[in-house]
Amino acid sequence: MEGEAQENKAMEFKEKEEEEVTEPVSPTGQYFNSSVLSICVLAVLESEVPIDDSLTMTLLKDVFLPINPRFSSIMVNDKNGEKQWKRVEVQLQNHVNIPIFPIGLSTTSYDNYFNDYISRTALKQFPQSQPLWEIHLVKYPTSKAAGNIIFKLHHALGDGFSLMGALLSCLQRADNPSLSLTFPSLQYPSNPDCSFSKLNITVPKCIGSIFNTISDFGWSLLKSSFVEDSRSPIRSGDEEVQFKPIVISTITFSLDHIKQIKSRLGVTINDVITGIIFYGTRLYMQNVDDKSTNAHSTALVLLNTRVISGYRSVKEMVKPDAESPWGNQFGFLHVSVPELTDSRFSKPLECVTIAQEIIQRKRSSLAVNLTGRLLEVLRKFRGPEATAKYIKQTLFNSSMTISNIIGPVDKMALANHPIKGFYFMVVGVPQSLTITMVSYAGKLKVAVGTEKGFMDSQKFKSCMETAFEMIFKSSCEIPSGII
Repeated sequence: MEGEAQENKAMEFKEKEEEEVTEPVSPTGQYFNSSVLSICVLAVLESEVPIDDSLTMTLLKDVFLPINPRFSSIMVNDKNGEKQWKRVEVQLQNHVNIPIFPIGLSTTSYDNYFNDYISRTALKQFPQSQPLWEIHLVKYPTSKAAGNIIFKLHHALGDGFSLMGALLSCLQRADNPSLSLTFPSLQYPSNPDCSFSKLNITVPKCIGSIFNTISDFGWSLLKSSFVEDSRSPIRSGDEEVQFKPIVISTITFSLDHIKQIKSRLGVTINDVITGIIFYGTRLYMQNVDDKSTNAHSTALVLLNTRVISGYRSVKEMVKPDAESPWGNQFGFLHVSVPELTDSRFSKPLECVTIAQEIIQRKRSSLAVNLTGRLLEVLRKFRGPEATAKYIKQTLFNSSMTISNIIGPVDKMALANHPIKGFYFMVVGVPQSLTITMVSYAGKLKVAVGTEKGFMDSQKFKSCMETAFEMIFKSSCEIPSGII
């Protein structure tokens, strides 16, 4: 009887262990945390006041961990070799990092210490034995903030939209914590309606959509498999180094100035921002090596595939049939960085016009959807590791990645720390250049991740600022109401 009781107890323990495996890892989560890819997101909050860490553990336990079970889970293989999220007891002290720098230095020196620290943080890999997130409290004043709070979250946990929702759950309005944060309207254009009930209107659009879809999807296949961008000042093409060290720098633009350019040219805010990036990138290439100014360079643009009008609460996002689900819900498009002739360099507004043409054409394409289907087919027939290799090759063959998130209109605070500014960076990608953007309280913060030792981050930042100034100045010369 005693032996039978022990056997039953062992079986109960085994069943309890199996019950702990609560959720399968999504296909994208498996790709991003594989033997060939480990992609993470750094979110940096710039505090207006010195960092007080006295409430850190309480906030993490009571506010952060309850947001989503994945923050209390590790990735394991089940008996069939499939990856699952398994709930574990979180040892919070293992997730909180407070670096020690020398005391009494100038803000310029602390800038250097902070930049080196965030570069090392970006390069460091997560241990797989604990949940895939951590927080860093940098208490030393820099030229931009009295202190910095860095969240590092593995991309397997979710995409930028999901992780932004998680972080916003921890933040309040600085002016009135009882009120909700407000956001600009998020509108994602839909593809043309191909209903035959409106033949005279929609058939031409559908034909254009079909043509653009075939063209974009075919080009995406070639770029991911065979066609590699030229080596240039923005692409080292070094495939031997799996995780490239990066330098992160930031640029802040006025959203009012960007809206002014938008109104003068009759384009969208995205058109303006893309034009600035294209022009600034080509200026940098010309500055470093004028022979490579028009080297074939491709930007991989990440797109949120949710059809939504705004952020949803985390509670809504984790529901089984959520309209805006948690996770990795995005696709990517290959966009060729326009070549600039000498005449175009003297006409910076042409970059915005070209960007508008490219974006409008891409909007009528279903290539993003087909690319998602292709990845699913690859996963089913060749497995997640082979699919991860395909994604890595897609990233490696292009020159840069561009991603953006819309932030709140209101000023935020975290545990009574007013947030002066914030930005994010995608790290772990096999590229020399990554550009991310987030709007916040009337400003647009652009973060630039450049391969350390290969690109000159300050020179690239200067070229981006020059591009903005030239485009803004040229737009001011256009009489109001002409376009």
